[in-house]
Amino acid sequence: MRTVTFKGSPVTLVGRTPKINSAAPDFKVVSQDLKEMGLADFKGKVKLISSFPSLDTPVCDMQVKEFNKRSSGLSTDVVVIGISKDLPFAQKRFCQENSIKNETVLSDYRYSSFGINYGLLIKELNLLARSVHIIDKNDALRYSQIVPELTLPPDFEGAIKKLEEVVKDPALAAKEALPSKCKPCEAGAPPMPKEDVNKLIAQYKGWQLVEDKKIVKEFKFKDFIEAKYFLDILAVISEEQNHHPAFTLTYNKLKVTLTTHSSGGLTENDFIIAKIIDDVIT
Repeated sequence: MRTVTFKGSPVTLVGRTPKINSAAPDFKVVSQDLKEMGLADFKGKVKLISSFPSLDTPVCDMQVKEFNKRSSGLSTDVVVIGISKDLPFAQKRFCQENSIKNETVLSDYRYSSFGINYGLLIKELNLLARSVHIIDKNDALRYSQIVPELTLPPDFEGAIKKLEEVVKDPALAAKEALPSKCKPCEAGAPPMPKEDVNKLIAQYKGWQLVEDKKIVKEFKFKDFIEAKYFLDILAVISEEQNHHPAFTLTYNKLKVTLTTHSSGGLTENDFIIAKIIDDVIT
C-alpha cells in the first residue's frame, strides 16, 4: 500500500506503479472541449505532466500558474500538461481567467485513467495526488515525483532540472520483457506454444494454468466493497487495453480468468494483462 498525507493524515494511493526508464502507461483524459486525449496526442514531444487535487485550492492554483510561467522559455520540443479531476468547464474558466496559455490543462474526471495508470488516485477522496512526471519522446518514463503531503507544492526546481536533462537526451529506448500494452488480436492467430506458457507462468506468482488454455488468480479483500473497488479499477485498465478478463465476484473474493478467445488459448496479451493486474495497488 502506498500513502501520502493530507493535512498530516494518511490517505491511500491506488493504481499501477510505473517504473523509471520503462514504457510510460497510456491514459485517457478529457480536454476542455470534452475530447478524449492520451499520450498519442503529444507524440514526438518531451512531456512534463503535473497532477494536482483541485484548482479550487491555493497550492494547486499556484502549481498550474508556476508551471505555466516556467514553460514559457522551454524548448518547442517540450509540452507541459496539467491534470486534475476538476471538470473541464472549471478548468477552462480557470485557464481563461488566469491566462494559462503555455500549459495544457486536462481532466481525469471521466475514467480516473491517469490516476489509475500512474498510481495517483486517492482512494478516500477520489482525487489525484500531487505529482510531476516526465516522459520522453519515446514515451519512456524518465522522472517521477509524488509529493508526500497534499498541501505542499512540488519541487519545481528539481522537476525543471530533470526536464532540462531529458531535453538533452530526449529518446531513451524503454526496455520491457513483455510489451506494456496489448496488441490487437486477429481471428485465427495461433495461441502461444505450451513451452513458452510454462516459462512465463513460472514468473507469475499466484496465477494458475487451467486446461493449458487459461490463467486464473483469486484475490481476497476485507469485504465486498473493497473487492468491487478492485474490479472497477481492473475494468478501466482492461477496456483501455482492449483485452477483457472474465471476473467472478463472490463477496470479498474476485477471481480473474484470462484467455484469448480468438486464438483458442493463451497469447502474450494475457500475460501483459496479468502483469498489469499484479502491479495494481488498492
